Amino acid sequence: MHAITIRGSGGPDVLDWTEVPDPRPGAGEVLVRVTATAVNRADVLQRQGLYPPPAGASEILGLECSGTITELGENVDGWQVGDQVCVLLAGGGYAEQVVVPAPQLLPVPDGVGLVAAAALPEAACTVWATAVMSAGLRGGEVLLVHGGGGGIGTHAIQVGKALGATIAVTAGSAERLEQCRRLGADILINYRDQDFVTELHNVTDGANVILDNMGASYLDRNLDALATGGRLVIIGFQGGLTGELDIGTLMRKRAGIASIALRPQPVPEKGRIVAEVQKNLWPLVERGCVRPVIGQTVPLREAGDAHRSMEKGTAFGKILLTS
Repeated sequence: MHAITIRGSGGPDVLDWTEVPDPRPGAGEVLVRVTATAVNRADVLQRQGLYPPPAGASEILGLECSGTITELGENVDGWQVGDQVCVLLAGGGYAEQVVVPAPQLLPVPDGVGLVAAAALPEAACTVWATAVMSAGLRGGEVLLVHGGGGGIGTHAIQVGKALGATIAVTAGSAERLEQCRRLGADILINYRDQDFVTELHNVTDGANVILDNMGASYLDRNLDALATGGRLVIIGFQGGLTGELDIGTLMRKRAGIASIALRPQPVPEKGRIVAEVQKNLWPLVERGCVRPVIGQTVPLREAGDAHRSMEKGTAFGKILLTS
């Protein structure tokens, strides 16, 4: 088969379309013929040499995909050859075929095409595991989403809205904020010329839940933006890895901080998250309350162009790669 491989760490030019050995499923695994995959920030970091795959994971990029099951390993129940699926991966999606642990399989939701379904697994599992399962977001609360125009952000807006939350977002342009508003965002903050702490406290008592992709550079302001009893969940470190924590503010607000990464978690824990997503989130997708937001579609063999788009921030929502 063919896949995108990395020729040393560096820019998008180090991505090559090459022939690699065909994968074979082991016990508890299935083989999926890939129809589409998606570009995630972790793919860019891995290409740059900053985020190696966890032990035992494929060196090939790609944390999610959609496609058709072509082979079952031993001890796989509930799935058949020919089933159309979308899947959460620890790696391997930038390829014509990928082996997937069966607990990480999701059926393609009714009303969603097979290509579009590739935009769902990583965002759906990340948002549900962080904002809902960890932070306990519920109706009537305020959810602040940093990077509202990205793949995670566009999904989080819709999920929060479907759960009855008030949604605040940060984004870097009036155009992207307007697109966020159309998805359901209520409070629009341009991080280039507005302070999100001030803007949020002008209209609320603070955020009950913050979904943060920035990390260190936003840590102190995120604490200031939290309401009493608020929960900060860090899912990225675009703003750095090391920051100072004002424990006094944290204690005074009786706030909590969590950091959650899906990729290194063991298969049973990923399976638990996937099962919760299928049970609770997939009905919202099938009713049209939450939909995949796709900003760009690129042929898989031109993955370098897709990475350039992500780094420039030109696409609103997910960037897909099609086989």
